[in-house]
Amino acid sequence: MLKKKYLVLSAVLFSSVSAFAMSDAELIKKAENVGLKAIPQSKLEVLKMVDNPKNPITDEKVKLGNMLYFDPRLSKSGLISCNTCHNLGMGGVDGVSAAIGHKWTANPHHLNSPTVYNSVLNLVQFWDGRDPHLEAQAQGPIQAGPEMAAPKDLVEKRVLSMPGYIKEFKKAYGSDVKIDFKLIADTIAVFERTLITPSRYDDYLNGQVNALSKEEKAGLNTFINKGCVSCHNDVGLGGTMMPFDHKKYDFSKGDFTGNKNGMVKTPTLRNIEETAPYFHNGNIWSLKTAVKQMDKIQLSNNITDKEVEQIVVFLKSLTGEKPAINYPILPVSTEKTPKPMMN
Repeated sequence: MLKKKYLVLSAVLFSSVSAFAMSDAELIKKAENVGLKAIPQSKLEVLKMVDNPKNPITDEKVKLGNMLYFDPRLSKSGLISCNTCHNLGMGGVDGVSAAIGHKWTANPHHLNSPTVYNSVLNLVQFWDGRDPHLEAQAQGPIQAGPEMAAPKDLVEKRVLSMPGYIKEFKKAYGSDVKIDFKLIADTIAVFERTLITPSRYDDYLNGQVNALSKEEKAGLNTFINKGCVSCHNDVGLGGTMMPFDHKKYDFSKGDFTGNKNGMVKTPTLRNIEETAPYFHNGNIWSLKTAVKQMDKIQLSNNITDKEVEQIVVFLKSLTGEKPAINYPILPVSTEKTPKPMMN
């Protein structure tokens, strides 16, 4: 009996090692061949990747965008900022199943707040992919009734009523700048474009072979072999529109089943251990369960518990280094600043 147990244990251990019986060069090449890409090591290359030539990133714009991102006065109530639902201290999310907005209103479709970190790497924004760029996306939540609920003219009046903001806009865009709602949203997007979080995974794909542990490398190999890369791909590890078989998923919360073509934006896997709950309706809190659900809904439905464990170990290597964020001192309101409205 003891000999039999030893043979079984040996087989398990051998299987674990043989599942990753390849060199680092082979694994990195395998990852590249299926379309996985690293965040570049060069700051100049990163800037080229995230910049918008129509509104180039500058230190002044980033500083101003940071202020606007944290300013709750951009909301109708004066209580909700971009950071409320996309908390930069909590993985860029709010940690609840459905986003909560104006008058404590939950998202009517029970949609979960996606992370703002690395959102510039998405090819589309929003769960239904209706906007391609962060600049367009930034306008939506400010105006949406269940979110910040602020009409464009109210946002403009609040910002223009504060000399401190006018001064910062002139620094960022020049003395003849026209401050309107679009520019306010565009400036928030400039700040969001800088929220990139390179991880040890990127170091590994960039050739630092000791950046990942043996277990994490085995998990990356399993991640590729099980077909996860068919949706979670490229440098963003997500951010494209993919079919989602909602018939295999629990829709007890919410009614969103994709856009008109049944497509749903694939969320990024970067910092995934920090962004629970998972899926568009925030219905799953466990990363292991989320991996099992994806295999059931999208893939082979034959993943083993060991393979799930391996993939989860790998996914945690995607937790990246966050940029330093300063909580800004905001411009002072004046007598001309429109008052908060709770209705």
